[in-house]
Amino acid sequence: MKPAIAFFDFDGTITRRDTLFEIIRFQKGNGALYRGLAVLAPALALMKCGIISKQRAKEIVLQYFFRSTPVEQFREKCAAFCQDTLPGLIRETARKEIREHLSKGHRVVVVTASAQEWVKPWADSEGIECIGTQLEVKEGKITGRILGVNCNGEEKVRRIRQQYDLPAFGDIYAYGDTSGDRPMLQMATFGYFRKF
Repeated sequence: MKPAIAFFDFDGTITRRDTLFEIIRFQKGNGALYRGLAVLAPALALMKCGIISKQRAKEIVLQYFFRSTPVEQFREKCAAFCQDTLPGLIRETARKEIREHLSKGHRVVVVTASAQEWVKPWADSEGIECIGTQLEVKEGKITGRILGVNCNGEEKVRRIRQQYDLPAFGDIYAYGDTSGDRPMLQMATFGYFRKF
């Protein structure tokens, strides 16, 4: 009998809200977050209108807050975020579903547009795997640019197929909450939209 595998979106599915602004709040403080959002409001409005892509808008935000941050410092703070703040953002119903899969011997993978740095430490602590957006690092510092493509929409499916031999699995479960999760849900035997 083939093993089963379950893919979970992160922001809004496992968590109660988007973690990009929460990691900024954690690393930079409330004042810096709100000042930055005021400065970045025009770019975010252009994204909402479809004039610039979500990836470009995300890079503008990441560059504003984290460009030239030493990568080791950034990762240390992300690990602290996963330990100190992230547990309070997790939906208990989602965590219960993850543990149910694990108890049945299923592999569980988080597939997220968020950067791996602030998701993978939590995933590791839960005994699950993680595919996330990769951040570009040059000369030991975060550039604020995304390495390759933001892990959203069809890119989620591409990254899953790149890392997992799906025909080797029996049932494939997927959980998501936005249009960016639809391709992943359509790929699954059992796709759940906004289950939690």
